[in-house]
Amino acid sequence: MDLFASIDLPHALAGLLVGFLVGLTGVGGGSLMTPLLVLMFGVAPQTAVGTDLLFAAITKIVGVGIHHGHSTVDWRIVRRLAIGSMPAAVLTISALNTFIHIGTNTSHVILIALGALLVVTSIGLLFQRRLMAYGATHTIVHSSRTLLPTVALGAVLGVLVTITSVGAGAIGATILLMIYRRVPVSRIVGTDIAHAVPLALLAGAGHWLIGSVDGRLLLALLVGSIPGVVAGSLLSSRSPDRFVQWALAAILAVSGVRLLIQ
Repeated sequence: MDLFASIDLPHALAGLLVGFLVGLTGVGGGSLMTPLLVLMFGVAPQTAVGTDLLFAAITKIVGVGIHHGHSTVDWRIVRRLAIGSMPAAVLTISALNTFIHIGTNTSHVILIALGALLVVTSIGLLFQRRLMAYGATHTIVHSSRTLLPTVALGAVLGVLVTITSVGAGAIGATILLMIYRRVPVSRIVGTDIAHAVPLALLAGAGHWLIGSVDGRLLLALLVGSIPGVVAGSLLSSRSPDRFVQWALAAILAVSGVRLLIQ
């Protein structure tokens, strides 16, 4: 009871807002939550990233269950991505921990990487409809030629997600569409989410071990996000999605530029 009584209302409202936008648009929470925490609440970049990783992992577990139930997860691709991403996440956490102990300013690196990824994500949002149409009618085909690019993509995502908490959503799914051109979009999305959960859990646990996770902040975000996701999902079919995508792309672009300047 005391734990819930100590929940910070502004942070819970931030979770509500991000959860609503995720439910409404399907855009990854990391692209929204981390810059919101840094720019609006003044949370230290490393704490914002570490807390958001665990927040994202917990909220996406439900999504994985739904996609698995609808058979829209390709576990073979998930395993290929994990072969690259899991070792990369461990190495990145080790590097961050080393930088902290030798006095290197990791916040500067995080802000630059996060700002750049938000700008890239905003551009990807503008072409999302075209990419979805591109893969919508294709059938599933696996090839040995896709193994190395998928493992390499996993390694890149492991580094990006561990540093910024962004990358396993719009960016990962977009590149997967390019690698697996005959896999339906719904299966790519489900596969991307399924891979994001263990990656975010591992990276978030690493951030927890090096002291860059705020437990009270995490609880407040989760409390707000659950009703937000439900409300956004219920309204998603009624919203003018093109307008929402353009508005969201603009917000991400502005946030990315502000972080780069900062």
